[in-house]
Amino acid sequence: MRDTSNSKPGGAALLLFETEHLKGSIRTALAETTLTPWQRNFLSDVLARLERYGSKTRLSDKQLSKLHQILGGEGRGGPAGRQEPRTAVNTRLFRHRPRSLLSRKRRRRLARDITIVAVIALVGFFYSLFEIEKTDQPSSIASVQSNPAFTITDGDTVHVSGERAGTRLVGFNTPEKFSPQCEYERQLGERASARLRELVAHGSARLSKVACACPPGTEGTKKCNHGRYCGTLLVDGKDVGDILISEGLAVPFICGETGCPPTPRPWCKA
Repeated sequence: MRDTSNSKPGGAALLLFETEHLKGSIRTALAETTLTPWQRNFLSDVLARLERYGSKTRLSDKQLSKLHQILGGEGRGGPAGRQEPRTAVNTRLFRHRPRSLLSRKRRRRLARDITIVAVIALVGFFYSLFEIEKTDQPSSIASVQSNPAFTITDGDTVHVSGERAGTRLVGFNTPEKFSPQCEYERQLGERASARLRELVAHGSARLSKVACACPPGTEGTKKCNHGRYCGTLLVDGKDVGDILISEGLAVPFICGETGCPPTPRPWCKA
């Protein structure tokens, strides 16, 4: 008997209940003495396949017909053969179940629903990307955020949660701690960052986005403030730049409408 467990498309697959029932029927038949040698070999072979593949076993129409004949008592070796009643379950065991029209309709409907859901998800994904890109661009109209969630980058730059770029606070400049010109500037930059962090932690912060002083058409690009936003930060109603300047941790840095003077960095002068 050829192996048709998984390789023959026309075979009928068995359900788990049918598999167990069929194995029981075959074992009962093998216990009888009325089988011919060919029938006994055939049933033993089918039983071995059922034991190996379980509900994944696929049997051809011819094999199912032979099983029906042998287990139903037809073609046994003599009159002593037991005629097993053809119950609803027995009939279902040996009936080839073609794909019904209803099943095809259900599959088409399922495929259509999956396609619709995928298209909706794809449209929503691209729309969300567009919205993020649109809201992520700096605006010349001031937007105000009270108690925003942000981190301190350095003494004059913050990074609002959810935004792709930082916000450069305008009106002052603090010492650089990432690319200092001397060790003193680095130390002073660390102090300015720590002081700004302290002010925000112990006060009510109010961040306002403002237009950057850049040539027309460059805002939001690397040619304007390194792609960063611009803004002012008030803590308890006071500009943090004024506080840091008064404490010697920053110097004034006033820009025009479309450009800025050279960035003041007086901390490393002899």
